[in-house]
Amino acid sequence: MSLNVIKKVIDLGDGRTIEIETGKLAKQADGSVVIKMGDTMLLATVVSSPEAKEGVDFLPLSVDYQEKYAATGRIPGGFLRREARLSDYEVLISRLVDRALRPMFPEDYHADTQVMISLISADKDIMPDCLAGLAASAALAVSDIPFNGPISEVRVAKIDGQLVINPTLSQLEKATLEFIVAGSEHDINMVEGESKEIQEAELVEAIKFAHTAIKLQCLAQKELTIEVGKSEKRVYSHENSNEELKKAIYAATYDQVYAIASSASAKDERSAKFKEVRDAYIETLGEIDDVTKFLAKKYYHDVEYDAIRNLVLDEGKRLDGRTTTQIRPIWSEVGYLPSAHGSAVFTRGETQSLTTVTLGAKDDEQMIDGAFINGYQKFLLHYNFPGFSTGEVRPNRGAGRREIGHGNLAMRSLKQVLPSEDENPYTIRIVSDILESNGSSSMATVCAGTLALMDAGVKIKSPVSGIAMGLITNEMGTKYAILSDILGDEDHLGDMDFKVTGTANGIVAVQMDLKINGLSYEVLTNALNQAKEGRLHILGEMAKTITQPREDYKPHAPRIVTIKIDKEFIGAVIGPGGKIIQEMQRETGATISIEEKDNQGIVQIFADNKASIDQALSRIRAIASKPEVGEIYEGKVKSIMPFGAFVEIMPGKDGLLHISEIDHRRIEKMDGIFEVGDEVRVKLLDIDKQGKLKLSRKVLLPRPESPKAEN
Repeated sequence: MSLNVIKKVIDLGDGRTIEIETGKLAKQADGSVVIKMGDTMLLATVVSSPEAKEGVDFLPLSVDYQEKYAATGRIPGGFLRREARLSDYEVLISRLVDRALRPMFPEDYHADTQVMISLISADKDIMPDCLAGLAASAALAVSDIPFNGPISEVRVAKIDGQLVINPTLSQLEKATLEFIVAGSEHDINMVEGESKEIQEAELVEAIKFAHTAIKLQCLAQKELTIEVGKSEKRVYSHENSNEELKKAIYAATYDQVYAIASSASAKDERSAKFKEVRDAYIETLGEIDDVTKFLAKKYYHDVEYDAIRNLVLDEGKRLDGRTTTQIRPIWSEVGYLPSAHGSAVFTRGETQSLTTVTLGAKDDEQMIDGAFINGYQKFLLHYNFPGFSTGEVRPNRGAGRREIGHGNLAMRSLKQVLPSEDENPYTIRIVSDILESNGSSSMATVCAGTLALMDAGVKIKSPVSGIAMGLITNEMGTKYAILSDILGDEDHLGDMDFKVTGTANGIVAVQMDLKINGLSYEVLTNALNQAKEGRLHILGEMAKTITQPREDYKPHAPRIVTIKIDKEFIGAVIGPGGKIIQEMQRETGATISIEEKDNQGIVQIFADNKASIDQALSRIRAIASKPEVGEIYEGKVKSIMPFGAFVEIMPGKDGLLHISEIDHRRIEKMDGIFEVGDEVRVKLLDIDKQGKLKLSRKVLLPRPESPKAEN
């Protein structure tokens, strides 16, 4: 059997290459490629249905990234021992690819489309996430599916002051900024990542650097499309149209919609008025078929889209009456929940987050059991978006992809200002429950998370705030308006959703999605500068509630004491089969964890009261201390011999109390002197070359007076 295998090689310019191969695997998919960099290999496939379903006016696109455990020579954990539902990490990569691909499909293409990306081989130092977007786009490039690409994604990082494309995992440990950037040959359409308080100009520089690499990868895909003979894409017709109906709806409703949009009504009132206008017009059509009714609703949505955008561009006025740079009213409160270790309510306009901070022990760390990344995580942030926050009835089915993505952005932002592990021994969990939502609840989570951390007494380096920016442009791209603190409708109807978080010193995280082509770097710079003004304003509002972390943790918050012991005592503290440490935990009520680090034992004692900690601390120190000559100990008789008694002065440390060292008087026999278990106070006299301990009791007793001589 002959294979028509075609390969393209992309030179990264530093001796590393990326190879794209098609024609060998998964040939029944509409498009299939294997991407290889080092020993990391991704298989990407795409399949799109021949026709769209009736009544669908959007692109039903699903993107799934999954890591095969065999790629890293591991067997999955858990009962099933097989790959199960996507992990949060896999969901986040799937979202990165989806957000880069979705804007590039034709607006009138509505067929079910599925992109699947699998990690089939892994180089432990070459991260697969920065290759996933390239793999997905290349699969589309070798298919006949309509796509206005190609696109690609790269990671850009600054390491030792130098910008690097797709750095290794070990290099990233030293990075001061790290962003995944996606785009086409001409434009950037997605950015996500984190940084250590960088300035706006440094972010723009990094994006430009990434775009240079993206252009080369897009060029290679174009060449691949020609070589496989897929320049001509499939013909489709997924939309009905009725131009007369469209013109009639515009003529009858545009002025009414514009008036409602400019009335600065509240969200619910505005939505109700828009619906009244739509329903009233549809009633004038009389008896109509389902297709006409569907088109009428679609064209009316287009009227809303144009009217709201024109209001901004022509009058600089927004749906709620604000100017383009104005931030909605903000109020916040800390310590709202008396039993939580830290809590805050943050409300900006009609968006509200109730956020809690919980302080836990090392045992509370999250275990990450992924094919590529595994280990433990001691900072967790969970974001919840219940239906009632937008007045909807929606069943609670656990965190969806959107919630995972929004929580990750907030987590990236706040982790930049957490104290070091030496300064903060706690596992920290933040939970943001969104109680109201009308625009950027993820940014409300960042603000509420900052306030709750300070309320909990966590010594963060600086407060962090976040803001969501929007963009409205005309068809020619000659006129634009940048919007600060966007509403939900402005997100839906706008051309950009740009979230920026940072401290007073600089940017710590970014998430940007563009729905149009042709965003200039000038507009991007203006948006970043306007975002900075908004961030600083929000920080000022937050400072009215709390300016710095509380001096101490809440009285009911658990306490952690960390001590270091010699490596040789780790086994003694744990005991055979964990017997000693389990007994200490049971008797003291404290949680004790121990790990070896830098040739030392790091012991953490976690309890909700000082007495438990002190008791556990005393027992551990007794085990992990070395006997010192001259020290006095409260010992316990372990066994009695004819020549003396063996006394335990520390756990596992016995010494001989010779019969001659028991008392100043001469003792002939050990009978009746001690019983096993008796407590006896002794002094350590000597440790011989074999490590044997010589104890004395009599040196601690007063000497008897000598009998007076007779005259």
